[in-house]
Amino acid sequence: MSMFGAQSREQLRRAYAEAWAKHLAHAPLTPLEALITDVIGEHPEYQAILADADSAIAFEPSTGGDAENPFLHMGLHLAVREQLSIDRPPGIRDLHRRLQALGDAHFAEHALMEALGEELYTAQRSGQAPDEARYLARARSRLTSGPS
Repeated sequence: MSMFGAQSREQLRRAYAEAWAKHLAHAPLTPLEALITDVIGEHPEYQAILADADSAIAFEPSTGGDAENPFLHMGLHLAVREQLSIDRPPGIRDLHRRLQALGDAHFAEHALMEALGEELYTAQRSGQAPDEARYLARARSRLTSGPS
């Protein structure tokens, strides 16, 4: 089961914006909202997008080749953190520790996010479910590259 269930794009974006608003107001957060606000807190470049729920819902990344979707980026952070919390796929926690030893927690999480994004893209293109072994192999390949 997904952290977010079957929410629409608009509902997900609203959840991010509302969690951030609650955080800024020092209101109590649910555990999921706390995870979301931790990720947002690490990304000041996204905070302005989330300052207003309607703006967050309407946000469209630029169409340039290097354009990043902040919601995809933050969602991958959350996915990796969920994987680490339950060590699924098995061995992901150990791999994260090994990646962290090469740089820092930020490098390790981003290395896993890149591998996960690549695997999700491959699975989508092939019309098959993501392959955990291939995902881990992609992530392990980051052990030799280290932080840039």
